[in-house]
Amino acid sequence: MKRRRFLKASALASGSLMIPSFLKGYDLAGNIGNNSGRKLVIVQLSGGNDGLNTIIPFQNDIYYKNRPSLAIPANKVLRLSDELGFNPAMEALRPVFDQGQMCILNNVGYPNPDRSHFRSMDIWHTASGSKQYLQTGWIGRYLDNNCRTCDMPYHALELDDSLSLAMKGAKKSGFAMSNPKALKRTTDNRFLKLIAQKSGAHTDPLSYLYKTMIDTQSSADYLYEKSKVHRSRLSYPNTPFAKDLKQVAELLTADTATQIYYISLSGFDTHAFQQRTQTKLLQKYAEAMAAFIKDLRQNNLFDDTLIMTFSEFGRRVQQNASNGTDHGTANNLYLMSGKLRRAGFYNEAPNLLDLDKGDLKYGIDFRRVYATILERWLETDAKGIIGVGFEALKMI
Repeated sequence: MKRRRFLKASALASGSLMIPSFLKGYDLAGNIGNNSGRKLVIVQLSGGNDGLNTIIPFQNDIYYKNRPSLAIPANKVLRLSDELGFNPAMEALRPVFDQGQMCILNNVGYPNPDRSHFRSMDIWHTASGSKQYLQTGWIGRYLDNNCRTCDMPYHALELDDSLSLAMKGAKKSGFAMSNPKALKRTTDNRFLKLIAQKSGAHTDPLSYLYKTMIDTQSSADYLYEKSKVHRSRLSYPNTPFAKDLKQVAELLTADTATQIYYISLSGFDTHAFQQRTQTKLLQKYAEAMAAFIKDLRQNNLFDDTLIMTFSEFGRRVQQNASNGTDHGTANNLYLMSGKLRRAGFYNEAPNLLDLDKGDLKYGIDFRRVYATILERWLETDAKGIIGVGFEALKMI
């Protein structure tokens, strides 16, 4: 193999088409789906969404004093309780909350918070402490622990060109894919098929590349065929984020052998002119999510689907001189499903009188949320994945 072709193929194998080896060996055209199991959809708001301007303490004078030009006027807040309400851009999700299918957790964070985007996201992805540095993600370790023999297909799919650390395990990993048709078109490349055909007799360093190509091509065929099974007739907003959610809904409805889906919406690092930017992003999020939930309901899937939305940190309580907010700490987190044990607000509003150097203090460790999802939704031992000391909560 010529060096140029090898490098090209290597890049493909190590990039967006990376596929977990446990997919190999299944009859990808046959009965590997299991729609009777519960599904998890994780939505990451990248950049650090301002939670105080998303779930607004409209009765709190301190909020308005700290944000003279940035605070949402009380008469515009979509009131959800006597103290808290939605940013008006979240109007599309108001019915979901009112119908008892949304749980909002306030003050979610971790001890000794880090305000770096990259480090804080690594902490959330790996479920580590602020001074720990782990190489595997919490979803990846879930795959490691629950797919040793692969008697059941535990698959995790990220709608992106690259795989997040959250999805990477020591032995098993998730799969990143932006579009099934594009993936199929890429893997149908004659040169790549030739690589796969030469895999049998090799024990040299190329063996890994060959094996990856076989796994990728088989998975591309399977996902492409599944993507054609069901076409949603529901109208979604015309945004990339909404298109990703529509793709997830179609794969869920097609009984695809995927248990966990991971999606991101970026742009929330609002250091300047926050109000316009955040309003657009929250509207994109809420309208796409409302369409997605409606789609799941119409196909009787919402009861068996749990949606978690998080951001790597919140913003500081006081606005800055650029009509924005700087990196903060604790934040709100949202869970949505047709089968929540507890809906509405899980805990108290942020205490703006008790801050840590201008930042919110965390009240719920995010790893307790993970433990809850692992134990009560995915029905596995959370201690083997995120460690001890993180008691499950009682909202699912």
